[in-house]
Amino acid sequence: GKHSLHLDRKTTDVKAVPFTLGMGIKFELHITISGKKIDVSEIPELSIPDDWVRDKLELNFYKSEHGGGEVENVKYDKKSRTAVITFLKPG
Repeated sequence: GKHSLHLDRKTTDVKAVPFTLGMGIKFELHITISGKKIDVSEIPELSIPDDWVRDKLELNFYKSEHGGGEVENVKYDKKSRTAVITFLKPG
């Protein structure tokens, strides 16, 4: 709806309109599998904090429907756009 804002002795009329938020980021990864570790390369540069990238990688590789398992550690290197995901159990 319409609203009036009063700032610094001035009044401005504004109108609120709905908008759609993007529901996440999709990207393609290249992986090399070796026992308990997976080497991930060509991670795209994303405008999110490094911790979030690590969390997204961990959640993705934790999912059993993707052949994943319980993740022990994620080492992410933003400069080289690579990561190493270490699992608790080989598989």
